[in-house]
Amino acid sequence: MSKKKIMNKKENIVGTFISNQRGFGFVEVEGRDEDIFIPDEYTGGAFQGDTVEVVITSDKNKNGGMRDEGRVVGVLVRAVEKVVGTFQDGHTYGFVIPDNLRFTQDIFVLKEHTRGAVTGDKVVVAITDYGDPKKGRKPEGKITDIIGNINDPGVDILSIVEGYDIPSVFPEKVMNQAEKCKDHLIEGDYQGRLDLRGVTMVTIDGEDAKDLDDAVSLTVENGIYHLGVHIADVTNYVQEGSALDREALKRGTSVYLVDRVIPMLPHRLSNGICSLNHGEDRLALSCLMDIDSNGAVLSHQIAETVINVNERMTYTSVVAILEDEDPDEIGRYEELVPMFRQMAELSEILKKKRAKRGAINFDFPEAKITLDKEGNPLEINIRVANTATSMIESFMLAANETVAEHFFWMQAPFVYRVHEQPDLEKIANLNAFISRLGLHLNVKAEEIRPSEIQKLLEKIEGTEEEAVISRIALRSMMQAKYSTECLGHYGLACKYYCHFTSPIRRYPDLQIHRIIKDYLRGRMDDDKLKHYKDILENVAKHSSDTERRAEEAERETEKLKKAQFMESHIGETFEGVVSGVTGWGMFVELPNTCEGMVPAVTMEDDFYVFDEDNYRLVGERTGKVYALGQTVTVRVHDTDRLAKTIDFRIVDENEDNYGDNLNFLDYDNDFEEDYYEEDENGHLKLVKGKNKKKSASKKVDKKLGKKPEKKTPAKLRAAKISKLSLDSEEAVITAKEKKASGKKRDKLSEKKKKEILKEASKLKKLSKLKAKKSEKSAKKAETESGRKVYKVHKYKKSATSKAARSSQGKRRKKK
Repeated sequence: MSKKKIMNKKENIVGTFISNQRGFGFVEVEGRDEDIFIPDEYTGGAFQGDTVEVVITSDKNKNGGMRDEGRVVGVLVRAVEKVVGTFQDGHTYGFVIPDNLRFTQDIFVLKEHTRGAVTGDKVVVAITDYGDPKKGRKPEGKITDIIGNINDPGVDILSIVEGYDIPSVFPEKVMNQAEKCKDHLIEGDYQGRLDLRGVTMVTIDGEDAKDLDDAVSLTVENGIYHLGVHIADVTNYVQEGSALDREALKRGTSVYLVDRVIPMLPHRLSNGICSLNHGEDRLALSCLMDIDSNGAVLSHQIAETVINVNERMTYTSVVAILEDEDPDEIGRYEELVPMFRQMAELSEILKKKRAKRGAINFDFPEAKITLDKEGNPLEINIRVANTATSMIESFMLAANETVAEHFFWMQAPFVYRVHEQPDLEKIANLNAFISRLGLHLNVKAEEIRPSEIQKLLEKIEGTEEEAVISRIALRSMMQAKYSTECLGHYGLACKYYCHFTSPIRRYPDLQIHRIIKDYLRGRMDDDKLKHYKDILENVAKHSSDTERRAEEAERETEKLKKAQFMESHIGETFEGVVSGVTGWGMFVELPNTCEGMVPAVTMEDDFYVFDEDNYRLVGERTGKVYALGQTVTVRVHDTDRLAKTIDFRIVDENEDNYGDNLNFLDYDNDFEEDYYEEDENGHLKLVKGKNKKKSASKKVDKKLGKKPEKKTPAKLRAAKISKLSLDSEEAVITAKEKKASGKKRDKLSEKKKKEILKEASKLKKLSKLKAKKSEKSAKKAETESGRKVYKVHKYKKSATSKAARSSQGKRRKKK
């Protein structure tokens, strides 16, 4: 979000309010190095993203803090007009609990404005009144859309889509225009185009891809590679200013979520006439390059063409041919195999060329989440780069660079893809850190070459420091964006770069295709030049914004499904890597890319201090260190779908197995189980363990020196949403029972069964260990007290008791 300019008005400052889920917030102000901290009682009813006026109440030099403190004295511009959340019915009124944890207040909705929503529905609510915290009045709103029930498959993802205001349904006018597009070429389409239908070419994509917007061809003659990159001519069907074009610009990009794709263009176009389907004549913009054995582009031609793809290949098939040398695949594509082998050669040449000039190669794992039909995550795998993916990447990069350089020297109005120099302050911090390890980055004249970063990555490859240094280096990089200025691409170490190869799914590519065609057809007159200069800055900024929005939505859906996936692994132990360190704890990433938080307050073996300069937590008493990139063992403690978070606990290095250090007998009676006790007269007396649960919890906490856990707004909200989910399901069950005319419902719902089975699986490991411990401990207790103890197993899950036992077990081990 862009920062607002400073406006002095009676010593007041204007900026953008950034809310925190705990109630307090910050105000970002352009021109200030640090944000202004706003305590929760002084937020003045400001919402996330609002433009606010603040007054400084406490200077950091006087309060000893890291930031100035202030008070919001006025909200100038509201950034939020609608909120997505879960509806709670109150009979004569209702509330919407926002999904976004930065919105800390529920939205009040009068009965006449609920549109028939019931408890547990995911809804979109338009805010009609932002409330008044001074008078204790909540924000009010009207429900504008009911997305679906919280328990319905796919509603969780749709809620994220709505929350980011991503258009998911095409307007009728757009669909009508798409339907009018022909599904085949007509005679006039061929005129004035270079006919390449006789050139052998293929598309190489994933098995599920339907919008095929690039094809490649290659021949070799006298040591020169003649590479052709052929891109679908989408502008032939999406005319500037049309309903299709306006909608494409509005969307900016296709959005790839874990369970669906929200396209930039209707499927009628993206999967139809614009898709380079094999065996069908298609219109294209082709970049034809002559490349030598060093990867230098000797000459090139950019032309409007007609093509006909010979074969629709998949990455899997090409890998089978080039890496596995599969005889069946080689036999099936016998005529194309020589071209594939030449493509692999050229790909390696281009890759070496990029490495030589210093292109940075960050190799971090990317997750591929597999879902079932109801949207439940089945498995999380790591996407693996291979010869085929690397080949296509190399060819697309070559075309993008060639096109960008061509139009830069023409001094044409254009949209470039730029990646600026990294933040020098962050680079200085990185340099200071690696200097302790005997490494150094050469920074000259306030500039660091990308080759310096790449050399560093090569030096640390395979070392213990690789993970930590790679992460710090990545975080020092700027974010790539679109611009009308050719500022170069730092990460690729090239002077000229643009996005030319994906007009079906990216608007900047579509935009520069129009510019290219205007030049090719001689239509770039003064009026056209002025027109492009007038619109391109907005196109570049809007495209950058929609790209950020899409990336954030994609990340949120991944985090949601990862949290959901780890629900079935609560209580299990994993090895992971410390991926982030803060003053309140550390993040740990598992090999499957699931990342969770270990709160510092749960690390009870010591008091840990945040060493910001060295990216680590250090124990005050023991000197124990947890550093970025370090391998640790964690246990999954909890998950929260609403917050999309995973909660970890550090596993004591002295613990051999889960529960090995727990003395169940000492606290079983207090926490989960009833038992019979034999008195002196030999009579059995039932002791209700559950009646002691609350006092026992306090007893253990007191013994461990623990303070009662404070319920954060996020946890309270998660509990509220969870209850609404269960209430909603019970309401559905009740409705079905009534409909069944009084017949008894003999079976639980499938969903309830799954919940029970899931709960049982979580307790399975604990029960086995418990049985062994109880048997040994009971004998010991009988010997010591002279009483016999008989257990009545009525185990119920208790997060509090589990945490208390775990902590108590650790302390006993140390003693």
